Amino acid sequence: MIDFNLKASTTYLRLVREDDAAFICSLRNDDKLNTYISKSTADIEAQRQWIKNYKDKENNKEEFYFIICKNENDQPIGTVRLYDFKVNPKSFCWGSWILNENKTKYAAVESALLVYEAGFSYLDFQQSHFEVMKGNDKVHSFHLKMGAQKISEDEINEYYIFPKEQYLKNKIQYSKFLGK
Repeated sequence: MIDFNLKASTTYLRLVREDDAAFICSLRNDDKLNTYISKSTADIEAQRQWIKNYKDKENNKEEFYFIICKNENDQPIGTVRLYDFKVNPKSFCWGSWILNENKTKYAAVESALLVYEAGFSYLDFQQSHFEVMKGNDKVHSFHLKMGAQKISEDEINEYYIFPKEQYLKNKIQYSKFLGK
């Protein structure tokens, strides 16, 4: 088991637990939040079973699913997942990134920096790869501002990579968000 210590100024990431099933269902089935994510069950017991099965992937270091929480009161405010680990180039995908209305002002930038901290510092990947659905303009803009490089697109998604070198630059540039 990897002992992730992923904490920023106002948020932190912790690994998902079975008792997070109701929270995840509430996020993924909120019409204000689920426009650009894959549909999910509203069945809390089915979500709990999915988490139970996912824990095998976590134990095998194949995937990591985090709950984004506020530092001040440990309140869950979102989710994010690292998955689709590749060997050549050594890359990880991230997604299932959702933040609710209780998020902190800087939760988006903090949680993204913490995702990259997990992928690059803890898991030793050299880049990240991910897709963003077309029309999700705020997220496209966010990733481009952070230094992601658009590499292709299709009818549904735009595809990006984010190299470790960019994260190392961002870690300095955005250090105030990491509380360092």
